[in-house]
Amino acid sequence: MSKVEEFIAETKLNDLLHKKEAESQKNKVIWVLAIIGAVAAVAGIAYAVYRFFTPDYLEEFEDDFDDDFDDYFSEDDQV
Repeated sequence: MSKVEEFIAETKLNDLLHKKEAESQKNKVIWVLAIIGAVAAVAGIAYAVYRFFTPDYLEEFEDDFDDDFDDYFSEDDQV
């Protein structure tokens, strides 16, 4: 083989090796993003379930306050 043919063969071999490295890096990035997305999805679902099952104490407080306020004033006292 001549020097030019050896250089071309070596170049093709290097291209193949770098192509595999680039694919490997892309796969790593995809895996990292997939893991982050899965963790975010689980956290979002957990928060939604928490909000669904947690009672709303503020609503009960406002209802109690309105009832107490109505006891002190009658409808005749309103202007």
